[in-house]
Amino acid sequence: MGRANLRRVAVSQSNYIPWKGYFDFIHSVDEFILFDTAQYTRRDWRNRNRIKTRAGPVWLTIPVIVKGRYLQTIQETEISDPSWNRHHWKALVHNYARAAHFDSYRDRFEELYLACQEKLLSQINYRFLVTICEMLGIKTHFSWSADYPQISGKTERIVEWCKLLNATEYLTGPAAKGYIEEGLFAKAGIELRYMDYSGYPEYRQAYPPFEHAVSIIDVIFNEGPDAQRYMKSF
Repeated sequence: MGRANLRRVAVSQSNYIPWKGYFDFIHSVDEFILFDTAQYTRRDWRNRNRIKTRAGPVWLTIPVIVKGRYLQTIQETEISDPSWNRHHWKALVHNYARAAHFDSYRDRFEELYLACQEKLLSQINYRFLVTICEMLGIKTHFSWSADYPQISGKTERIVEWCKLLNATEYLTGPAAKGYIEEGLFAKAGIELRYMDYSGYPEYRQAYPPFEHAVSIIDVIFNEGPDAQRYMKSF
């Protein structure tokens, strides 16, 4: 089968303004399933990410309701402070106003933030993911895990979803090597591949030393339309 005839699928929990590797992950497949029926995990990437500042990398965190909700899923997680968007936009203006391409993207990001009225974390993450994919020229289709059968078994569930999508390849992160049952993919005739996040080139970034593990926003504001050159899937 030629590469052009392959149908690639990936599954991942939604993240807030994630780093460039996450968008490479999205761009490497045809269907990206947002696994937001998974349990919400605290102090993770679901509701926060880092930006570069003069004081070093700083977290931007969307405040969410967690008290007494230990088993809530990501899609059930609610925002606790509706003013988070104004605070985050102010932080971006303060730290990136002098970036080479900030002015070119200012209006679109300002609208993205200040017009955000969603009350659920999943919907906020989706809003940002879709818009940033458009900026980067990523045309991958998104779907939600809630739209698929919720069968038991981590690997069994993913294999079933891949079958429903007529997938020929399943792409996953390197951390999955610790739990995924590779034989189930082979049995289903689905090639299993792992994402490689090594070897990213550095770009123009304020406030040395250089830091790869920051939001994609850092690449966009600093490199603008050339942001794709500093990613690996383009």
